[in-house]
This record gives sequence, structure tokens and C-alpha cells, in this order.
Amino acid sequence: MKNQEANLLEIDVLFLFKNLWRRKFIILITALLTTGLAFVYTTFLTVPQYDSTTRIYVVNQSIEGAQGLTNQELQAGSYLVKDYKEIILSQDVINRVSEELGIKDGLREKVSVEIPVETRIVSITARDSDPKEAARIANTLRVIAAQKIIEVTKVSDVTTLEEALPAEVPSTPNTRRNLALGFIGGAVLAIGFVLVVEVLDDRVKRPEDIEEMMGLPLLGVVPDTSKLK
Repeated sequence: MKNQEANLLEIDVLFLFKNLWRRKFIILITALLTTGLAFVYTTFLTVPQYDSTTRIYVVNQSIEGAQGLTNQELQAGSYLVKDYKEIILSQDVINRVSEELGIKDGLREKVSVEIPVETRIVSITARDSDPKEAARIANTLRVIAAQKIIEVTKVSDVTTLEEALPAEVPSTPNTRRNLALGFIGGAVLAIGFVLVVEVLDDRVKRPEDIEEMMGLPLLGVVPDTSKLK
């Protein structure tokens, strides 16, 4: 009994794959249509955004010049780096940058701060539809944040490792990625629709369906003479 159920399941899966193969052109056309929609959205409906990044290094002479640092002191230094991120994104710094650049609101959503693992380098990134404006935001934020870091943490200096420059290529949208997602999404949608239709279709289309519905063994099948010509 278990072997019969397993064979029946295998036949059903093969039958579904055959139906998918028969409808391969519908699946392909659907995938191409969704790819076209993704292209239209990416090209005409999405405003390109540019990222500009500046990097700083905070110099702490008391830590840099110390000999034989303990694990607690090294750990404290790593915590300080996380504090720098909070200071850079603090409301006071954001407000001063907004006032300096004449930006009324929305500046906080345009900036991000990252700290590479096991480093004391802080990366400040600004995103805007204008690459020059993105660079101006990042550099202004770096200057004002450096002053705030020195004021709050009493460190020796904040060194600029890299100034922000206007980006030549937009960071978003990613046209290739969107087209690939559009094609894959369309194909998956079409395949799912075909499978649902086949699973819900309770018509008798195969000899095995008669055995399953009536519970009687199949003695013979009348061949389709049109396929024999």
C-alpha cells in the first residue's frame, strides 16, 4: 500500500512537471513582462540616489602612547568608537549641520555611520539625489561631528582620513539586480499559478485518475488515434 502511494506521488509530480514544460512559453512571457515592468520602474519612476563617504580617525594620545595596555583598557577603547557613532548621529550635531546647510528636515534619514570591525575608523556616508549635495552633507557632518567628539570625549584630535567626493555612479537603483528580480519574480508567479490551477483541477485527464476516483483496476486504455497518425 505504501509503495502504491509513493508511486502515485511520483507520477503526480512528474505530471506537474510535464504541465509546466507544456506551458513554458506562458511562463517565459510572464517573466519577460515583469522584467519589462521592472525596467520601466527602475528607469522612469525611480530617482537615482548617490552615496558619498568620508572617513575619520579619532586620536587618543593617552591610549596611543600607553605601554602594556590591559584588556579592559582595549575594550574601553572599542566602546569609545561606538560612542563616536552616537555622537555623530546625535540631535545636536544633526541640527547644527541642518542649520549650516539650510536643510529644514529629513537630514537624519540621509546619513549613516559605519565602523569597520576591529578598527577605530569611522565612515560617514550621506545619500542624496544630487551627488554634489551628498558630498557637501558628508563633509559638513564630519567637521561638526569632529568638534563635538573633541568637546564631549576630550580626545586629542580627529584626523580626516578621506574627504567625501561627488559620486559618478548612483548607488540606487541597481538596474541589473532589479531586472533579475523582475524576471525571477515573474517566473515564480507564473509557475505558482500553473501549479495551483493543476492542483485544483479535478477533471479526469489520466487513466490513473479513473483508478483513484472509482477504486477499480484499469483493464485497458483506448489509444488516441490522432496521435498515431
